[in-house]
Amino acid sequence: MADEGTWLGGLLASVEEAPPAESIAVMALTLKERIAAVDVSFLITDLGGKALVRLTGAVGEEDRGQPERIDLPGTVYDRVIHSQHVQTEVGERAGEAGSAPVRVLAPVTDRGDAIGVLELTLAAPPDRRTAQLISEAAHALAYVVIVNRRFTDLYEWGRRTTRLSLAAEIQHRLLPDSFTCAAGRFTVAGALEPAHDIGGDTFDYTLDHRALHLSLTDAMGHDVQAALLATVVVGALRNARRAGADLVAQAEDAHRAVAHYADQAHQAVADQSDRVHQALAEHGGQAMVTGQLLRVALDTGHTAFVNAGHVWPMRLRDGKVQEIAPLVDLPFGITPNPGYRVQSLDLRPGDRLVLLTDGMLEPHGADSALRDLIERTGDRHPRDAVRTFTEAVLETTGHDPRDDATVLCLDWHGP
Repeated sequence: MADEGTWLGGLLASVEEAPPAESIAVMALTLKERIAAVDVSFLITDLGGKALVRLTGAVGEEDRGQPERIDLPGTVYDRVIHSQHVQTEVGERAGEAGSAPVRVLAPVTDRGDAIGVLELTLAAPPDRRTAQLISEAAHALAYVVIVNRRFTDLYEWGRRTTRLSLAAEIQHRLLPDSFTCAAGRFTVAGALEPAHDIGGDTFDYTLDHRALHLSLTDAMGHDVQAALLATVVVGALRNARRAGADLVAQAEDAHRAVAHYADQAHQAVADQSDRVHQALAEHGGQAMVTGQLLRVALDTGHTAFVNAGHVWPMRLRDGKVQEIAPLVDLPFGITPNPGYRVQSLDLRPGDRLVLLTDGMLEPHGADSALRDLIERTGDRHPRDAVRTFTEAVLETTGHDPRDDATVLCLDWHGP
């Protein structure tokens, strides 16, 4: 067998030469040839993180309609994703020496983002060398998916076990490509529900050489109107941040953008007939967005913080939750607006910071229930914790929440 570097290099070269929608099929064929796998497939996590969809890369795979979901709870796939370790299972004919098929499942993950599971069927248990190559192939597959999903809807189709509303379609384009990022000094993860019908909530994060930038926003209203308003505020924040603006300038740009959006909507209403007036009033009336902007210095952990009328964050330290009560400035879009203030937020190594929207609070009826949940999940990876938080909201509301429930969880490990 070729050395590992050459083997992986050839694997990636084969995938790169294939059309983006066929990359999984090419990778499966290469694995079958190199490690004598009987069967190979990739299972991608859905948008809600509660199910998997099997993708083979076969031509016309997405033409069969709604993808078939495999519910995660209680399955070996769930164990693979939560443990982030390879699992090996021997088939039913284990009593017959040499005849039992072996199923090997490896996590497909990049920087903590659980993209899915690589599943292979082998004629015999893998030796140490083969097991290592399978792990490396699964890691390579994460990069294959990340790169190729820019060019094809196949992976997005696989993630949609429930059809998205128009508002949710707009909204998901505003979210980070990966909901989880582990980067040594910190781990951050976000989640929102109902994933197929959100309209108004967003979270965002990005890194530069010096800092981690975070934001969480909640646009007034529901459906498409809220999604459009969210588009305006996220676009303004990203535009200002990418131009090198500080937190105050970012907040002021977001405020002006939302206020301008409202002015334009009101002017359009004034120029229309009564019938159109009513329609525009429903989709472009008063505009308001609450939000929080944070900048965490990577070398010290010093955290600068702007709070625009938003729900206060919670911090888990030494096993106990404390609600952080900052100064509160006006939401974006409310005029007259006296401006925004930068505050300091105390963040120490070992702390967990939880940012949330009011949709996370309302179903619990009291802050204490959410505090207890944050404390009980303190030892879980942020990726798993945020899913637990949003699933609790769905269970409490009978899977029909009145408002989006969004959460962003930051574990600060320190420099």
